[in-house]
This record gives sequence, C-alpha cells and structure tokens, in this order.
Amino acid sequence: MRRCWGLCLAAVVLAGGCGSGEMSLGAYVERVNAIVGQAFQRYEALAASDQGKVLMADAAHLGDFAPQDLQVALQHVEEIEVELLGAVDAIKPPAQVADLHGLLFDAKFTAVEKALAARAGTAETWEELSATTEMVRYRAALAADKQLCIDFEAKLDSTAGQGAFGGGPWIPVELEEVAEAVLGCAGYPEQPEDIYRPPASSP
Repeated sequence: MRRCWGLCLAAVVLAGGCGSGEMSLGAYVERVNAIVGQAFQRYEALAASDQGKVLMADAAHLGDFAPQDLQVALQHVEEIEVELLGAVDAIKPPAQVADLHGLLFDAKFTAVEKALAARAGTAETWEELSATTEMVRYRAALAADKQLCIDFEAKLDSTAGQGAFGGGPWIPVELEEVAEAVLGCAGYPEQPEDIYRPPASSP
C-alpha cells in the first residue's frame, strides 16, 4: 500500500486566499481529500474482491494463488494509481506546499509495481518470482516508502508537541493554522522485505 493511500490532509482552520489567483490551502486540502478518498475506496474494494485478495495474502496463504493472480491484481492497482496521479498532476498546489505535493505524489513506485506485475505474469512459482530482480526492487521500494512515512509522521508528532506546525523549516509558517497531515503508516506490511516470500521448503 503506497503512502498516498494513507494520506489524509484534514483542514483544521481554512486558509484565506493566497492571492495572485493561486489555489488556497483550504481548496487544495479539499481537492486532495476527494481524490485520495476516491482512490482509497477503489483500492479497498479491489483488495476485498476475489481478484484482489492476493494483495493481502501472507506467506502461509500464497499457495492459494498463482503469481499470475498477483499480475492481475497489480494491473488493477496500477489503473487506480494512474488515475490518481493524473488527477493530482492537474492540480497546481499553493507554492508553500509544492515540494510536499511532489514528494507525496510521484510515479516511481507505480513503475516498480508495473515491472513486478509483468514479471509475475511469466513466473511459474512463487519461489521463482520471489528471487527476481523485480521483486527485490519492489520490496526495497516498499521499505523505503514505509520509512519515509514513519519519518514524516515523526516530524509531525514533534512539531505538534511544540503546539505549532510552523515551528520548523520543513513546514512553512503558512501551514501553522491551516492543516495537519496524517499518514497511515500502519497500512504498510510489518516486514516489507518478506512480502510475497513463500515459506521455506521443508528438507
């Protein structure tokens, strides 16, 4: 699950206009909430469907699926992500959150997923797929994504403890009374390096 699935920008005090015709922070928060919320609903529906259950399969239940099932599920995930990224690319965020916007919404992880989906379509077994370069890169990208989420959440907790969001250089002072970001880091697997790794064969 990507970091943007768990992203929820909640406006606590709506900002006034930013001037120069630029989108206000309040309008930005509202738009991002709508886009991410819709994508997350589609992802949840996919994960609960027969085609998507492999996305949540742990090692003990991988045998209920074939690698080609993962290919199909990841292709559906890609469709959701491409639509989400297209929607957020159409947004011109306020200048003070432009860097954060670029960090949260990028296509790098989607490209890694796409490569894994293609490789899953040719793998005969989970053992074969688990050892591929595509799976190694997927696990590494997932672990890096999770750590970014954890680090960002820690920064939020730290500044929240100071009673203001504008207390550090990583968040501009304009956000001090505007929004709080809540990242759903719990949505990531506990051990990204073990995802889609089948149990070791008995000797």
